[in-house]
Amino acid sequence: MAQAAGISRQFVKAAMNAPFLDRLQERNLAVRWRKADDEVALHALAHAHMRLVMAVAMRFRHYGLPVADLVQEGHVGLLEAAARFEPEREVRFSTYATWWIRASIQDYVLRNWSIVRGGTSSAQKALFFNLRRLRARLAQNGDAGQSAHEQIAMALGVSVADVEGMNARLSGPDISLNAPVSDDDSASAERGDFLVDDGPLVDEIVGARIDGERRLRWLREAMATLSERELHILEARQLRDDAKTLETLGGELGISKERVRQIESRAIDKLRRSLLAMHAEEAATARV
Repeated sequence: MAQAAGISRQFVKAAMNAPFLDRLQERNLAVRWRKADDEVALHALAHAHMRLVMAVAMRFRHYGLPVADLVQEGHVGLLEAAARFEPEREVRFSTYATWWIRASIQDYVLRNWSIVRGGTSSAQKALFFNLRRLRARLAQNGDAGQSAHEQIAMALGVSVADVEGMNARLSGPDISLNAPVSDDDSASAERGDFLVDDGPLVDEIVGARIDGERRLRWLREAMATLSERELHILEARQLRDDAKTLETLGGELGISKERVRQIESRAIDKLRRSLLAMHAEEAATARV
């Protein structure tokens, strides 16, 4: 088992041969380390609980990470537990240390299982580490699909969307954007080639929106200088999708279509002069 797990035989042998501590020995070592910074006591306390570290680490071996690294991270959690342990509470050190060992290993798994960082909230952690187990249990009971997702979401206090997203993440490994789209060696296209967006850049979109709002404000200010008839003709001819003809407007206003054309031309010229007069510098920059 040691070779398969990537842990040296010497390490496993030393951990298995470490003496078990009774409650009094454990407490004395913890007191010496906490009150006198006795590193010999710390080493003896940690060494006696390496079996516990290995046992917890083996529970996470199916995530595909080196077991030796899991054991190392578990040892970090063990030392953290030793630093925080309060012997006067009359709690066995192994009971207290198990939580810190598991937490340290879980953090390591979350950081290294995928290059895509997942959620770090307690609910997301619970979902990551319990989804497979809950899904397998529900499958044995005949529950699957959306029904299973809803039950898992309710049990862990997360949304169904979170369960579906985590299920998708756990269903397959990370895929490089430089990987070919097909298995054909002659194919040159990579997955990243299909992520290129041919649309305008974000700064261009924002710039166009700001310029558009500014020009609209200018136009409204300039249109306020027009007479009621000029404004009516200009709106009917230039600002509507179904623009009216000169003849139609002439009939509505009781004037000839040529007169309508003259008023429209005069209104456009008045707008241009008003814009240049009110915003000469800005208009030149924006090429209005």
